[in-house]
Amino acid sequence: MTPTDRFHLAGVMGWPVMHSRSPLIHNHWFQVQGLKGVYVPLAIEPGRVEAALRALPALGFAGVNVTIPHKQEAMRVVDELDESARRIGAISCVTVRADGRLHGCNNDAFGFVRNLRQQQPAWQPGDGPAVVIGAGGGARAVCWGLLQEGVPQVRLVNRTLERAQALAQALGGPISVHRWDERHELLQDAALVVNTTSAGMVGQPALDLDATRLPVTAIAADIVYIPAETPFLAAARARGLPTVRGLGMLLHQGPLAWKRWFGLEPAVTDELWRLVEASL
Repeated sequence: MTPTDRFHLAGVMGWPVMHSRSPLIHNHWFQVQGLKGVYVPLAIEPGRVEAALRALPALGFAGVNVTIPHKQEAMRVVDELDESARRIGAISCVTVRADGRLHGCNNDAFGFVRNLRQQQPAWQPGDGPAVVIGAGGGARAVCWGLLQEGVPQVRLVNRTLERAQALAQALGGPISVHRWDERHELLQDAALVVNTTSAGMVGQPALDLDATRLPVTAIAADIVYIPAETPFLAAARARGLPTVRGLGMLLHQGPLAWKRWFGLEPAVTDELWRLVEASL
């Protein structure tokens, strides 16, 4: 059976999951690529992840994306893990092998770096230190991605110092850990600052970070994508700083998943950006 003869099936597994924009993104690509198939939301309760993942081969799934709160539980179920998943400590994508075995990887770091390079193509890893705010799963992926790109120093800031220290120890490399009350001073010679917390998300307070401390050449990035522009990014843009919106991190994970699932790598186009932004 050739790829054009079969019905392609993929999805996103989470709890809750109906708010996810992933079906909109991937079903757009099915249409653009001219493939018969569908990408579906899979609402899987915690504790039932293993049964759901083990059912994928029999149901004909090429694979699934994995989102909150299943990224770590799914990691314990899959048969194979790549290096990114091991180092980040979670998976975001599962591929069903031809023999039915499940392969887990983490595309979050890839999505962040691709988004950064698309929105700010002049950025170079050697431009200077990066400041990362937060020490959760998003921070792990961002730090790993920056280290892989060769950023000379990552300054990690979190309200709970011990959590940041654990992250730095797990990833290794040039990560320095700093107290929350040091965050403003750390910006003064930064080339990049990234918010990986939920601060600024709809319904959450804005990030308490003084954007006026940033050099005029620094890039301000956020992984929050609802709203499309967080108060932090708006403040940075008002100063004339280049910014990176969080939606692209989600968009740029998709092509790598498609390459694993279907052997194709669709493009993240302006049309796709407009389509998803209109749904926010």
